[in-house]
Amino acid sequence: MKNNTIVGLVLGILFMTSCQKEVESPKVIYDKTPKTASMPKRDSSKVAIADLPIQMEGTEYLIHPIGDLRIYEKGLKSKYGSSAVNDASFTISNVAQNEITGFLQNLKFQKIDSDSIHALSNEPILIETATYLKPVADRIQKQIMVYTMVDADTNKDGKLDTNDINTLYLSLSNGKKFTKISTDLEELIDWNVIESTSRLYFRTIEDTNKNGQFDEKDVVHYNYIDLSKKHWEVIRYAPI
Repeated sequence: MKNNTIVGLVLGILFMTSCQKEVESPKVIYDKTPKTASMPKRDSSKVAIADLPIQMEGTEYLIHPIGDLRIYEKGLKSKYGSSAVNDASFTISNVAQNEITGFLQNLKFQKIDSDSIHALSNEPILIETATYLKPVADRIQKQIMVYTMVDADTNKDGKLDTNDINTLYLSLSNGKKFTKISTDLEELIDWNVIESTSRLYFRTIEDTNKNGQFDEKDVVHYNYIDLSKKHWEVIRYAPI
């Protein structure tokens, strides 16, 4: 009987530990620290590399994806020592039709007839997707890129990753006019382009109860931008 009680206590502790691990960490930590003070510093131990350049159809610019060299531990033991054997991945991005994906530290742009290269941003960012709006470009004669990314250490753990708030940005195909269009501290849910109206629609969620997480108790905002306009003005609308 005593042994059964001990086993029950151990199982209970393990269950509680498991439940604690499953609790989602907050994406936002609210305090009075200014944004500039919470920006992470680059890890000097990481090695930055670039993939080979990409040219989106119809544009006059090459795009150089910039990211960190990734080292993977194979888990194999060397013959004469106990150190694990490592392997390096020199590919930092994936390219599909009109889209670049990955966990990129930056993008650099170069006109095809020039040796000059400039960065998309001079601030720490983590780019997850960069999409060229080719159908819209053909319609309105304006070449626009859409980015989903992390631009601030919102959970204040000293790094930019997917545990921070995801945001939405636009730029021209040359990387100029780099503009944030989602609201600070609102998590991007998704976005879509309606080609017939040249509108970019996107949804965000606001942490209205300020618990640091985004859930069913928070408010979803619906927004669109008319990409044919000179200025990218965010319009909120109410479908429900």
